[in-house]
Amino acid sequence: MRDLLSTANLSRKEFEDILRKAAALKADRRVTNELAGRSVALVFLNPSLRTRASMQVAVFELGGNPVLIEPGSTSWSIEYRDKIVMDGNKTEHIAEFVRVLSRYVSAIGVRTFAELKDWEYERTDPVLHAFAKYSNVPVINLESAMHHPCQAFADMLTIRERFGSEKKRVLMTWAWHPKALPMAVPNSFVLAAAQCGHELTIAHPAGYDLDSDLMRQATEHAEAAGGSIRVTNDPHQGFDDGDVVYAKSWAPASFYGRPDVGHHASLRHDWIVDSEKMSRTNDGIFMHCLPVRRNVIVTDEVLDSSNSVVIDEAENRLHVQKAILAALVK
Repeated sequence: MRDLLSTANLSRKEFEDILRKAAALKADRRVTNELAGRSVALVFLNPSLRTRASMQVAVFELGGNPVLIEPGSTSWSIEYRDKIVMDGNKTEHIAEFVRVLSRYVSAIGVRTFAELKDWEYERTDPVLHAFAKYSNVPVINLESAMHHPCQAFADMLTIRERFGSEKKRVLMTWAWHPKALPMAVPNSFVLAAAQCGHELTIAHPAGYDLDSDLMRQATEHAEAAGGSIRVTNDPHQGFDDGDVVYAKSWAPASFYGRPDVGHHASLRHDWIVDSEKMSRTNDGIFMHCLPVRRNVIVTDEVLDSSNSVVIDEAENRLHVQKAILAALVK
């Protein structure tokens, strides 16, 4: 690996090596010297709690120095477009920003959400790929418009801790949310679950399909790993005898460029994860990337139950990110 922009291009060995390294680092948590004398830039264009804190701690526990940068706040605002006349409110072009930064540090982590304005443009992750284009050091995607690989690794580590490495029945279910959210987390969870060979069901309302290219990639990975993917528009399918339930809201492509559009209120009751649905699983675990809206995405009873592993997921962000840094920074 040179960069980690998504898990899509990782070999099975690379994927497994990250999970094994993360488990080992978690089992023997201490300050090490993998990043001794090195600094890692963490560029946040959007708010964060878990990603920001876990990356800062990860760099420190590997013996390195985290450098936090917030363009437009603690540094100059950045222009991302090529061949642009910069006579507006942007101060510095990304070409200079990244090339200068990569002279100082050994890796760059970048977080840049989807703006939900232009689907065809944003689905290409232009900002993330601009960082990778201009950087001379590894770039780690800390969530982009289309992918969140660090979260996906943490999710797979959490499943493995509970069930081991064997194939499990996994449900990724859409949930209602008061505002439109990007697809990065469900995209990356679907890819990673397919790469691990799980039997995956994706449940969402009609018209809420994930990206077609992403689904093609995931299907190819599932076939190669001995897993499967099925899609349903029924909010109740996938729970029966399931081992893992992952709830997440996302907005389909049709929501992009329509800032006032919201999920129809009639979907709210049918798509919440509650005790009745979880009772049909095979004593399954409940997962969510956090932050989560209680009694909107999932009920208190499920979220606070012993089968909820959301805090384990959040902790595992730290360990997988340490494994990723150790693999990328040589």
